[in-house]
Amino acid sequence: MSAYTIRSALESESAQIKALIDLVGINPMGLDWKRFIVAVNAEGQVISCGQLKPHGADVLELASIATLPEYRGQGIARAVIEELLRRSPRPLYLMCIAHNGPMYEKFGFRVIDSGDMPRYFKRIKKLFDVTDVFRRTSEELLVMKLE
Repeated sequence: MSAYTIRSALESESAQIKALIDLVGINPMGLDWKRFIVAVNAEGQVISCGQLKPHGADVLELASIATLPEYRGQGIARAVIEELLRRSPRPLYLMCIAHNGPMYEKFGFRVIDSGDMPRYFKRIKKLFDVTDVFRRTSEELLVMKLE
């Protein structure tokens, strides 16, 4: 088990956050270091991150959850998520590929129907579904909510 510290990100860690998001292949849009929580190892390297991303005045998304491959399976992403949940008002939304849904259900998130989604999530889900023809997998995009 690696020693790490969970805290708010520093501006000087912005490049590390972007590199981690790129490495794991998740949405690189809206990466403002001021919204991030990071896990850093003893050497000060960002090993995991996540953010609360706003979509309008009253819609927040749990987003950009990423952990370096060599640090996975140690509960670090869980610690980042728990800290973000502690800091977040409700409701809180997230988007994930269907196989990740059960992990977020452990935190109390539930899949919602398109009729219950804020406009931003409806648009992204629709775009994702339209591009299904071009993707190499047929996995579904879930939009989930925590009350």
